[in-house]
Amino acid sequence: MPQPLHHYYVPPEDGYVGTFVGRAWVPAPIAGPAVVLVRRDGVFDITAQVATVADLLELDDPVDFLHAIPLGDRLGDVSELLANSDPARRDPNAPWLLAPVDLQAIKAAGVTFAASLLERVVEEHAKGDPTAAASVRAALVAEIGVDLSQIKPGSTEAEQLRAVLTRRGLWSQYLEVGLGPDAEIFTKAQPLSAVGFGAEIGIHPKSRWNNPEPEIVLVVSSSGRIVGATLGNDVNLRDFEGRSALLLSKAKDNNASTAIGPFLRLFDSSFSLDDVRNAEILLKIEGEDGFTLSGRSSMREISRDPEDLVRQTIGATHQYPDGFVLFLGTMFAPTEPREEGGLGFTHKIGDVVAIHGAKLGTLVNRVSTSDVVAPWTFGIRALFANLAKRGLLA
Repeated sequence: MPQPLHHYYVPPEDGYVGTFVGRAWVPAPIAGPAVVLVRRDGVFDITAQVATVADLLELDDPVDFLHAIPLGDRLGDVSELLANSDPARRDPNAPWLLAPVDLQAIKAAGVTFAASLLERVVEEHAKGDPTAAASVRAALVAEIGVDLSQIKPGSTEAEQLRAVLTRRGLWSQYLEVGLGPDAEIFTKAQPLSAVGFGAEIGIHPKSRWNNPEPEIVLVVSSSGRIVGATLGNDVNLRDFEGRSALLLSKAKDNNASTAIGPFLRLFDSSFSLDDVRNAEILLKIEGEDGFTLSGRSSMREISRDPEDLVRQTIGATHQYPDGFVLFLGTMFAPTEPREEGGLGFTHKIGDVVAIHGAKLGTLVNRVSTSDVVAPWTFGIRALFANLAKRGLLA
């Protein structure tokens, strides 16, 4: 049997001294999802005090609220819930972790790093063919001739580069959102469809060129206030999106193609938006074939500030009454070959993906296909029916 997924977990460097919340499935007699408070002395069910994470984040001061409420039932140590979140080793009579968000819209920003910007252009010019990627990449680097990371989106320099590339026939829809004034913001997944720590993540069975996208995910209230952050895997199908940008929904939104977790860390005296701006996200992939790959994504290299991305998501033209989470994008776009034939990197079934942030812990998942992973059956109607049955709705 493969190594247990919780063995890949590295906790936050400062432990759980901050304000961490999440969600867990609690078995019978409760048999439903719980909002949980994560502390050094264990994981506590606080659903009797706040029925959904979305409700918690709408409070004027959720951190003060969490410090004031009485603790509910202790569900176990963090390590116990992490271990039981691996479906291959799960005790169905003990709690396990879910994605730490519920009613929020799940949004994502694309092409926010220069490295991934180039790879999106490569996908487009290669028309989703991984065998053409290396030659297309080399030609584009030679032709563009500038360091895209030094150009601020929407700036005079960006417009000048746009004019030059247009004359050369190299302008791209990806360069438009990577260098133009308007960010790419899209709907990544539906509320309650994300999977959490330990769950299998899904790759479309027809995809032959895909990769993880390790990202920080902001948690935002309905007023546009950034409340905290967590980790996410914006599972990406390079071949689908490369064939046509109109296939973005098929490339991005499949069963279990969004992983978030393990916990939300709320902003308090120990953690702030500046910690997000200065974060480094580490990625490790281990395959059953012995393949390993490590990567690093530095938020210092993002081309648009996180606050700007939030402003471009919510405002006078678009509201989110239940709040939203926002994937901030990644600079990680692996090009290392996995096997002979020039195909570069792509996932194989059984790959373990571990995404780590020093202040956020580690999100770990195993790769399968979206037609084989557990189907998504617990939606908004099921959630409210379950909460009503448990007497948790006012």
